[in-house]
Amino acid sequence: MFSFIGSIIVLLLGYFIYGRFVERIFGADPNRKTPAYTMQDGVDYVPLSQNKSALIQLLNIAGLGPIYGAIQGAMWGPAAFLWIVFGGIFAGAVHDYLSGMISLRNGGANVPVLVSKYLGEKAKIIVNIFAVLLLVLVGVVFVTGPAGLLAILTPEVLTKQVWVWIIFAYYFLATVLPIDKIIGKIYPIFGAILIVMAVGIGGALFAQGYEIPEITLQNLHPEGVPLWPLLFVTIACGAISGFHSTQSPIISRCLKNEKEGRFVFYGMMIAESLIALVWAAAAMSFYGGTEGLGQALANPAGPSGVVKDAAFTMMGTVGGVLAILGVVVLPITSGDTAFRAARYTLAEWFNIDQKSPANRYKIAIPLFIVGIALSQMDFNILWRYFAWANQTLAMIVLWTGSAYLVKHNKNHWISTLPATFMTAVSVTYILQASEGFNLPTAISYPSGIIAAAAAFLYFIFNINKMKESVADSKAA
Repeated sequence: MFSFIGSIIVLLLGYFIYGRFVERIFGADPNRKTPAYTMQDGVDYVPLSQNKSALIQLLNIAGLGPIYGAIQGAMWGPAAFLWIVFGGIFAGAVHDYLSGMISLRNGGANVPVLVSKYLGEKAKIIVNIFAVLLLVLVGVVFVTGPAGLLAILTPEVLTKQVWVWIIFAYYFLATVLPIDKIIGKIYPIFGAILIVMAVGIGGALFAQGYEIPEITLQNLHPEGVPLWPLLFVTIACGAISGFHSTQSPIISRCLKNEKEGRFVFYGMMIAESLIALVWAAAAMSFYGGTEGLGQALANPAGPSGVVKDAAFTMMGTVGGVLAILGVVVLPITSGDTAFRAARYTLAEWFNIDQKSPANRYKIAIPLFIVGIALSQMDFNILWRYFAWANQTLAMIVLWTGSAYLVKHNKNHWISTLPATFMTAVSVTYILQASEGFNLPTAISYPSGIIAAAAAFLYFIFNINKMKESVADSKAA
């Protein structure tokens, strides 16, 4: 219990102390006009209040990851707490802040445009394809997951497949309509449900005397699955997630003031880490340890079954329904903006103006045809590929942030160190995972370290070149 309470305190301190440090390094300027005003179009560029922007950002980034990922990551024991806390403060929140603020400084541009500008034109096509595929995968994963949970609440009325179609219909409307017409209006309701879920589960852990294990570095996975790097990919959205960088531009187009960025981007990542912390603790304590949790996850319902069991047992029937709805809200409010961000990315790629509804339909309809086709695939297979793609994009965006900071003569270490770490995670995972190259750890471990070291050295040796390119462009 002390480790859990301590983890909450450290996360909050991280926001107030390290978050302010990151903001100072970046140099948020309250007098600079934001794209919400300079590019206002009534569709995507719409000034929103700080609180509304923050709520939309939180609901956009917090999908199934901080719940399903945290539950599955709890299989390794309370070492998961350390990754959620320190990953959230020093990697995830820095990633989200830099991706959001750099986008804001570049007219609300999406990830491929930013990567192209700061890492080079050669990377643009690859990242465009990568980003769109990731966004569609996110949208699909975040249809099937909540559809399964909603079907639990309506077993004799609406089946999972019916819910899939209902959610897809909502996603389509949220993708093509102006941001303040649906997303801006219903998210406050979703936010209230989310708060009930997080506070209810967290409060029940204390009120009902559940024994939350104390932090240890010991690998407690009942099947002996290696902690490195699997834990760091399994718990993504609660610690660091590349998907977030695809969502930050949505809100960078709506901020009224650059000073709002720390609360909206850095702060909402910390809030998501708190949600992940609650569910990791609930998963470990509710079943009396990782052995019991492993047995629960082995059931066909998987993480959905864990959510159902914990919610109804800890909060009763009414509270359990609200808790499940809170869990459902997270993926739905990420899936809708995943397709919306995919529309943004394709529009930028092919230079298609989005003021016209017809142009938005031209992009959205093919996207949803692909998404519906993918939704027929096995959820677990989609999730595994999403998990690796997610952390790989996070790695790329952190290196982009480092390049931006170098080119503006700022302290790049706040992103270079986590970028190096995530390079090791991403490369090691794809070499080791069954959906990757399935190599033994004797090969994957040193290869991942070598790849991270090579990326780090390449970046360091090119710092002067990046600075010179900036000086040349200014002189011209």
